[in-house]
Amino acid sequence: MQDPSPLDLHGDVVRPEWIDYNGHMNVAYYLLAFDGAADAFFDVLGINEAYRQATRSTTFAAECHITYQREVVAGDPLRFTAQIIGFDEKRIHFLQTMHHAAQGYIAATSEWLSLHVNLDRRRVSPMPKAVLGRLDEIYAVHQHLPRPPEAGRSIGLRRRA
Repeated sequence: MQDPSPLDLHGDVVRPEWIDYNGHMNVAYYLLAFDGAADAFFDVLGINEAYRQATRSTTFAAECHITYQREVVAGDPLRFTAQIIGFDEKRIHFLQTMHHAAQGYIAATSEWLSLHVNLDRRRVSPMPKAVLGRLDEIYAVHQHLPRPPEAGRSIGLRRRA
C-alpha cells in the first residue's frame, strides 16, 4: 500500500530575486514555485517530456487558486506536497501545499484544475489507460485523506451581523 499522505515530491529555496519591496516572496513567484512542483507531480503520473513527444499530449491549466497563509523570505527552504482531489478521463483536480521545510508551517496552497490536451488538435482529450491507472492508484489512497480546507474555496466577503 502506498503511503497514506499527500505526495511529497519537490523542494525549492526562496531566491533573492523573488523578494518584493515588502521583504517577502512576491505573489508572482508563488505561482512559479507551485508550477515547478506541479511538474514533479505530473512526472509521477508519467506526463513528462517523453510523454509529450510520444503522444503529442500534455496538460493545460484551466484554473488555479492560491491562498497565501504565512510569509517566506529569501533563503527559506520550501517543501511541496500534492493531493489528488478528483479526476475523470480528461481532467485532474489537485491541491498543492507549500510548507516551510525547516519550520514546518504551511506558507501557501495552490488548487488546480488541469486538462489533458491533444497538442495537434489543441483540444481536451482523454488520458491513456496508463495515466488513468496511475491516477486511480494514487487516488485510492488520497480519497481517504481529509479534504484540505482550502479546496473549493471561493473569494468573497461576509457581511458582519
